[in-house]
Amino acid sequence: MALRKELLKSIWYAFTALDVEKSGKVSKSQLKVLSHNLYTVLHIPHDPVALEEHFRDDDDGPVSSQGYMPYLNKYILDKDAFRLWCLFNFLSEDKYPLIMVPDEVEYLLKKVLSSMSLEVGMGELEELLAQEAQAAQTTGGLSVWQFLELFNSGRCLRGVGRDALSMAIHEVYQELIQDVLKQGYLWKRGHLRRNWAERWFQLQPSCLCYFGSEECKEKRGTIPLDAQCCVEVLPDREGKRCMFCVKTASRTYEMSASDTRQRQEWTAAIQTAIRLQAEGKTSLHKDLKQKRREQREQRERRRAAKEEELLRLQQLQEEKERKLQELELLQEAQRQAERLLQEEEDRRRSQHLELQQALEGQLREAEQARASMQAEMELKEEEAAQQRQRIKELEEMQQRLQEALHLEVKARRDEEAVRIAQTRLLEEEEEKLKQLLQLKEHQERYIERAQQEKQELQQEMALQSRSLQQAQQQLEEVRQNRQRADEDVEAAQRKLRQASTNVKHWNVQMNRLMHPIEPGDKRPTTSSSFTGFQPPLLARRDSSLKRLTRWGSRDNRTPSPSSSEQQKSLNGGVEAPISASTPQEDKLDPAPEN
Repeated sequence: MALRKELLKSIWYAFTALDVEKSGKVSKSQLKVLSHNLYTVLHIPHDPVALEEHFRDDDDGPVSSQGYMPYLNKYILDKDAFRLWCLFNFLSEDKYPLIMVPDEVEYLLKKVLSSMSLEVGMGELEELLAQEAQAAQTTGGLSVWQFLELFNSGRCLRGVGRDALSMAIHEVYQELIQDVLKQGYLWKRGHLRRNWAERWFQLQPSCLCYFGSEECKEKRGTIPLDAQCCVEVLPDREGKRCMFCVKTASRTYEMSASDTRQRQEWTAAIQTAIRLQAEGKTSLHKDLKQKRREQREQRERRRAAKEEELLRLQQLQEEKERKLQELELLQEAQRQAERLLQEEEDRRRSQHLELQQALEGQLREAEQARASMQAEMELKEEEAAQQRQRIKELEEMQQRLQEALHLEVKARRDEEAVRIAQTRLLEEEEEKLKQLLQLKEHQERYIERAQQEKQELQQEMALQSRSLQQAQQQLEEVRQNRQRADEDVEAAQRKLRQASTNVKHWNVQMNRLMHPIEPGDKRPTTSSSFTGFQPPLLARRDSSLKRLTRWGSRDNRTPSPSSSEQQKSLNGGVEAPISASTPQEDKLDPAPEN
């Protein structure tokens, strides 16, 4: 995110430099060329269709106050101006147009002056910043052109040469932009030869590099720094003083400073680098810049809160004065209201007296009218008594007429009830007559159906007699089949007995072969080695044959047709089924055993 912000600042200068005519607009072709160059420099795949769509014709464009070529010839090609431009981009705010607030200008000036071992008084610095602030009061800070003009004018040099200023700017540039925390000569002890050599060391947050000279052309080695590293102070030995060591995970590096102050500065700087690595930060001054920005924002918030509080107090004071004025107006209005109320009270009292006198005169006239009204009321009372007497007589006559009317209505209701009862009796007689006619028709249909059923029963009896004859013939055939089956069973039994005898004989032979005879050994005789084999008892009679025999014996006791017809008549015209066997026959035929 930080690299993207720094890159956007640089691109902003390129955009503003393209507005050569100071019209506030940049042509489409210039934007396309600049974008294509950015694609090439940043190694981004080029998409002409997206580029054409993005830079379509519109009326908007960035505004620039300086051209690109004058800035390039006068400032960018000059090394000090380039370093100051980079410092301005680093310390400027993240909003456009880019400006550097006075606090950051003061911080940078102090850094440059301290690099030249110069001290500036607070009064002089405040006076210088006040002059620049008056020049840039419209924007709230210094632009890059005002910033460069400040250093080129010599107001902050105070007689210092350009070379010293260039060296100070280079040192500050290395510290802020290149994250060089400290650099200088130190004596370092070798790892293999164990001799001492003077090297130019350069400390960054991630490593400590050492070179053969301060031109940093011949790099001799790098000491990587991480959260597990530490720095320790060593006692003087072997003619070396102000010694310290840096311990890493792989080895320990011994070094010697020129004096105690240099050793303390180097150990503190190395500890700062280790702390940054432990906290996961890559730049010390970016963190410090963020902290200064947060402090400025806090000061702005406190200043805004203070201004808001003062404004609120001012509003409260104005509100208080306004309320006091309103209170005075209310008091004046109250006094006027009291005066008007007193005048109204006097006027109302005078009206009340006049009204009271008028009411007294009306009261006397009312007394006279009351006396005349009482006389008239007495006459009205007599007339009312006569009217009440007459109304009472009329009410008695009305009551007698209502009683007579009630008796007449009751007689008419009784007559209507009798007529309704006669009508209902006539309807019931007609309904019964219809039911009798329907019953007669139903009986006639039933008689006809009974005659038809009788004829059907006679035909069915004839069919059953023929079926009985056929059953007798089949029974005779079954008896013959049974006789033949008995003969086959006897033959099978004879064969089974013969087979059982042969099996026993072969079992004896197999037992003798399976167990050799030893001297003095007598083997028990077994009937059969196949204990699980049991021949079935074929002497049992087949149950189906027995049933057929019982069926044939029942055929001899078949009832006559006349008895069957009697039975049908007793069963309501349905022939009773013939039982297959009787309980006594079932007892004589036990189930075969397995």
